[in-house]
Amino acid sequence: MKLRWKLTIGLCTCLILAAGAVVGLSAADHAFPPPLEDANLVSKEVLDTNGDLLRAFATREGRWRLKTGIEDVDPRFVQMLIAYEDRRFYEHDGVDFRALGRAAFQLVSNGHIVSGASTLSMQVARLIEPRQTRSLSAKVLQLVRAVQIERRLSKKQILELYLTHAPYGGNLEGVRAASLAYFGKEPRRLTIAEAALLVALPQSPEGRRPDRHATIARAARERVLTRPAVAEVTGEGEAERAAHDGLPGRRMQLPAYAPHLAEAAIRKQPKLERYQTTLRRSVQQGLEQVARDAASRLSPKVSVAMVMADAATGAIIGEVGSADYFDASRSGWIDMTRVFRSPGSTLKPFIYGLAFEQGLVSQETIIEDRPADFFGYRPKNFDMSYQGDVTVRQALQLSLNVPAVRLLDAVGPARLMIRFRRAEVKPVLPPNEAPGLAIGLGGLGITLKDLVQAYAALANRGQPVRLGNGIEDQPGMIDGEPLLEPQAVWNVADILSDVVAPVGSRRLGIAYKTGTSYGYRDAWSVGFDGRYVIGVWVGRPDNGAVPGISGFQTAAPILFEAFQKSGIGITSLPPAPSGAVHITQSELPISQRRFSMTASGLISASTREPAPQIVYPPEGARVDLGARSGEISPLVLKLQGGRAPFRWLANGRPLTDLSRRRTSEWTPDGAGYSTLTVIDSAGRAASVRVFVE
Repeated sequence: MKLRWKLTIGLCTCLILAAGAVVGLSAADHAFPPPLEDANLVSKEVLDTNGDLLRAFATREGRWRLKTGIEDVDPRFVQMLIAYEDRRFYEHDGVDFRALGRAAFQLVSNGHIVSGASTLSMQVARLIEPRQTRSLSAKVLQLVRAVQIERRLSKKQILELYLTHAPYGGNLEGVRAASLAYFGKEPRRLTIAEAALLVALPQSPEGRRPDRHATIARAARERVLTRPAVAEVTGEGEAERAAHDGLPGRRMQLPAYAPHLAEAAIRKQPKLERYQTTLRRSVQQGLEQVARDAASRLSPKVSVAMVMADAATGAIIGEVGSADYFDASRSGWIDMTRVFRSPGSTLKPFIYGLAFEQGLVSQETIIEDRPADFFGYRPKNFDMSYQGDVTVRQALQLSLNVPAVRLLDAVGPARLMIRFRRAEVKPVLPPNEAPGLAIGLGGLGITLKDLVQAYAALANRGQPVRLGNGIEDQPGMIDGEPLLEPQAVWNVADILSDVVAPVGSRRLGIAYKTGTSYGYRDAWSVGFDGRYVIGVWVGRPDNGAVPGISGFQTAAPILFEAFQKSGIGITSLPPAPSGAVHITQSELPISQRRFSMTASGLISASTREPAPQIVYPPEGARVDLGARSGEISPLVLKLQGGRAPFRWLANGRPLTDLSRRRTSEWTPDGAGYSTLTVIDSAGRAASVRVFVE
């Protein structure tokens, strides 16, 4: 009886002590949790549109620690790691007691350590809470921490912590940083030899560095490859083949592309770990190389900036703010894609586009290139010479100044600025000045990014698109009316696509325009194919003059090289839209054969009759002609004033022969916006825009 009583008391005491121990351990576990928050401190990363690394920033301790998920690493590497380091990783709860017992027995039997017993969980515990000394108490703490970590995290999360924090020599931490530094690539696809080296390095990261201790690193890699458990993963014969692979002889720099954009991302949202951009790393790499090579051929204070965009989406896929971010002589830290500069002649295509749209000229219309006085404004050509009578096509291709100003005077500077507003392009005028004729020759300020955005509308058949890099601005289509009608865009692109290539460059099938600002301060070249547009700026960031630079000789060769080295093939320019045709000079109506202006600024000779005015349809009207049903009815056109005979045009295309009647009919090709223009025998014109339903 007494014995039973004593056993009962003893059992109760054990249960109370066990319960107390459990409560005590649980309380300690909550009171002293593992420092998992510190484990989340990783390098900030700026990524391209595909998730590839553009640039990483070291942690505040100066370490390259790139956050790594299971999906970021070659699956075979993970299998080799577990096979070599912790075969029962998915079976134990943080401590592998079988391995611990084996290691203890070998230590007693041999008098020294033969094999380790650290699990990956224990190694993670050591990595996130480094021990100061190798002592028994430190080892016990590591065991406890491993159990705590297992209670809080899944096996996948534990493995990812190891992949992120494992040491690889110097200030490299994690398998991604090591793979980029030693192999120059992300660890998504690794050879057997590369994977084995990355498995071996963390055990002695400094002693086994392949760039410093190649012999030791090779031996460590071989030990991994010859481990039976690893051989089961790699397959028969793979270890022998991998043993013959070379080792990386140097440590490479981690990617550092798009420095201006990367810095902007950090400034905008400093608490994020990863920043997604619209850039493509291969394109960015090619453009930066082009900029560096070009700058090396220029004077020390001259820089180069570039923007490449997808006109169909607005995504900026390449952006170079300067030739070299760290070159102080070129003020490389200044992002010249966002600085307002004079665009020179690069806005001329939009002037010609408006003139085409309004039916004032065709490509073969004759226009004068002679000295002219526009109420005190006397534009001169870049080479100070004049060509006399030229066609509109020649005037734009040769970038003649006087014809461009004649056309701008006809279409109106304010109208040109309104069209830029449609594309959300915001040029800056001199203080307290209204738009004047000088804007056609660069008398305003515009950024390279905005200039490329304007040209993107030309590459996009007139539809404006908002450019964005995903950080400073978001790309997307701009709702509303087109920057220019498709027929006018086609005429402009057709002319610019036939401009001679710069010296030393081969024709690429692109349309492009150059410009040089007053005083040789800026050289520009902007070009586009059927999908992409690239803009190039060359100059001094301090706005100093650079004698001898020009858009054609300096910036255009860089543009052509950028298209070639972007890695993206040339997309053919789109075919002519409905209503856009080549018209020979003999086929032009009389009023379009020559463009001339009077001293008062009116088109053609002065007349006593009032200028023509379209009274129906009115400006902005929406007319239902049955376009939705597929059977479109004709639209009656009415005008007042003007001198007969009259020529009607729809979207720049002549409708009928000359007529003396003040009414006519037009049957549109389909629904949508159209521009109707009437020109009288004196060359005066009137236009309205209507929407056909």
